[in-house]
Amino acid sequence: MTTQKKSPGASKKVAAHRGAVIVRHTAETRIDLQLVIEGKGQYKVSTGIRFFDHMLELFTRHGGFDLTLKCDGDLDVDQHHTVEDVGIALGEAFDRSLGDKKGILRAGYFLMPMDETLAIAAVDMSGRAAYAVDTKVRTRLVGDLQAELVTDFFEGFARGARANVHVKTMYGRSNHHKIEAIFKAFARALRVACSRDKQLAEMLPSTKGLL
Repeated sequence: MTTQKKSPGASKKVAAHRGAVIVRHTAETRIDLQLVIEGKGQYKVSTGIRFFDHMLELFTRHGGFDLTLKCDGDLDVDQHHTVEDVGIALGEAFDRSLGDKKGILRAGYFLMPMDETLAIAAVDMSGRAAYAVDTKVRTRLVGDLQAELVTDFFEGFARGARANVHVKTMYGRSNHHKIEAIFKAFARALRVACSRDKQLAEMLPSTKGLL
């Protein structure tokens, strides 16, 4: 069982843009994260898993976000805690950045081709956590990342963001491309979901009155 510590500045907004700072320190991982939604695709990422870093970097670039992320995890035990906790922290950053969610599109999807591979992602910032992941990767490792942990990342993100996250590789040959196409599609779907809509303005995109 772990405990979570958050600094006094953990929920503060970043500059004039929508963003958040997350400090998530447990007995298994120490994560310091800063996100800006209206960014320039700039990143500084270090998790100790180079392929995972690469996925987060291209996620940031394709989403047009700015992300600074440092994670020191118990990689001597396994990669699971690092990958899952980064997903949770990143999801929490988006949830906090969107505030009451008034005026956002809320849902988005994207179909991403990458050479011989095609992937699809759909996101709904619904206030409810749910996920479905199908990478079609059957090997244990892709680069230095345990491939099964891609699911753990998206599950963690869905929990942290209180969102519905569906990602799927439709087909492909390269396992690298299968995972990369999913992260690119996810970034672009999330960018749409977070976008402000002038027509919606101050309207909450829900008949429930709460997201």
